[in-house]
Amino acid sequence: MPIRIPENLPAYEILEKEHIFVMPQYRAEHQDIRPLRVLILNLMPKKIETETQLMRLLSNSALQVDVELLQVEHISHNTAQSHLSTFYKQFPEVRDSYFDGMIITGAPVEHLLFEEVDYWDELCAIMEWTKRHVYSTIYICWAALAGLSYHFGVPKYPLKRKLFGVFPHKAESDGPLLRGFDDVFLMPQSRHSEIRREDVEKAEGLEILAYSPLAGPSIVAGRNGRQFFLTGHMEYERNTLKQEYYRDLEKGLPIDVPFNYFPGDNPHCEPSFQWRSHANLMYSNWLNYCVYQQTPFDLTQLEHMGW
Repeated sequence: MPIRIPENLPAYEILEKEHIFVMPQYRAEHQDIRPLRVLILNLMPKKIETETQLMRLLSNSALQVDVELLQVEHISHNTAQSHLSTFYKQFPEVRDSYFDGMIITGAPVEHLLFEEVDYWDELCAIMEWTKRHVYSTIYICWAALAGLSYHFGVPKYPLKRKLFGVFPHKAESDGPLLRGFDDVFLMPQSRHSEIRREDVEKAEGLEILAYSPLAGPSIVAGRNGRQFFLTGHMEYERNTLKQEYYRDLEKGLPIDVPFNYFPGDNPHCEPSFQWRSHANLMYSNWLNYCVYQQTPFDLTQLEHMGW
């Protein structure tokens, strides 16, 4: 939440330049307040697990957030249909609605070309729809690769082996999303594809916020401040990579012990939870600075805002 101080106080200008959430008394007394509306398009197979992870992060804020869940037209084999029909909406049901924020999750389809994914056309329609119906959108993992390709033409490349583990990333921006971050922070990665720095830097309208020599660009932002592309999984819990590791082993898939995850690289040890504080901070920053302070009170104004 913001601190309310006089606008002519010297600290006001200093804190504002540091992206601290300050608000002058006049604005505080006259602002319109309503809950933030956030839509989660959940493309992950284990939907209950993913929705819980994201809602846990979204709840770490004093702001009131109304969350709605969205699915694509795809048969789910890992989540009960009763859960989907009770709690999830289809795109036609939200097409005429407006949201302050949206999160589009990853999906285990990286081995396919984008056009080979059975819901690709629907996803493209949703990504286009966000431009006039959502103020700020976070794309995660495969969705980040898909969003960068759709919106900016950034290609994805297959990796010879799965990028798997908890990798150090260097913050290259002091902008609002990474406010309060250490110079180097950790982010889980679990993917078979990558984007490359040179492609991102060539694309007009993109900025790399965080980068890893081992894992590549990890957080990329649209320069309009309304799109964020995360190649990793800040929402993962302590044992998520562990569960993926043993799942792949049981399937006989080629898989390495997750990098920098188990103490001593011993999969029999309890994993270290080394990214939790930065995950909570990032999502709080997103809600507070990238959504709450910027989104119009009347969301229908999104239809007429420049992109």
